[in-house]
Amino acid sequence: MADETALHDFPSLFSLKGKVVVVTGGSRGLGLNAASAFLQAGASTVFITSRKAKACESAVAQLNALPNLSPGARAISAPADSSTMEGIASLVAQVKKHTAHVDILFANAGATWGEAFDSHPDGAFAKVMDLNVRAVFNTIREFAPLLQARARLEDPSRVLITASVAGLGIGTLGKQATFGYSASKAAVLHLGRNLAVELGPRHITVNSICPGFFPTKMSSGLLEMSGGLDKHARGNPMRRLGQPEDIAGVVVYLSSRAGSHVNGAAIEIDGGSLWARGGLLDAGEEDKAKL
Repeated sequence: MADETALHDFPSLFSLKGKVVVVTGGSRGLGLNAASAFLQAGASTVFITSRKAKACESAVAQLNALPNLSPGARAISAPADSSTMEGIASLVAQVKKHTAHVDILFANAGATWGEAFDSHPDGAFAKVMDLNVRAVFNTIREFAPLLQARARLEDPSRVLITASVAGLGIGTLGKQATFGYSASKAAVLHLGRNLAVELGPRHITVNSICPGFFPTKMSSGLLEMSGGLDKHARGNPMRRLGQPEDIAGVVVYLSSRAGSHVNGAAIEIDGGSLWARGGLLDAGEEDKAKL
């Protein structure tokens, strides 16, 4: 009988040594947090893409200046508009100039729009759905040959999708309602489950992360309009907002040998706030309850 206490090569369980990664929407926010984690976990190459070339170049400069990278590891700028088929084709072509395979695709590019129900524009709804769902599908499909190139039963390639807790529950309502964003994130979560079953036999796992509020450029405006960072932190069961390490730990886990048998999952990264809505006293009421 095998020794049930023995774990195969445990020190490398969370290593991404030698992996090639593509991060869409990687020039700032959660995408840049994840890119930093991939490189620091041992990835050899991380492609950073977003619509703006200068933003990609700035992000790459920051990443390549990290002090603890593996010898020869590097981030590469690959600007492209992943909301269009032309942009996705350009991105794939740029990646192919450097490598014949991709081990990890982090489909992180996304958009949101906040406006009241009665004036919510059709164009905004369509733009959000297109980038957050259709473009994710197209990006994964176009990268599938590169993902399959080195995928094995023992070491599958990985697709990670950035969804949101807004796709699991009710998103923001009121004057800055995010109907399209919430609907798109629910849709992309289900897309991820379908792709997990479709691509699993090709030795590609597909998982989604569902962040709550992180103080990023994308969410900062909404955070301020709805009471500010401190209010949202006090309302969280963990009494804080998300931090870069919270994203880093999850994406490295899902991309490493530690997560190789996780497929079709959606992991909430929100301190439990999704399940606490309506169940927590606000900060003022909590203080009164202690008296």
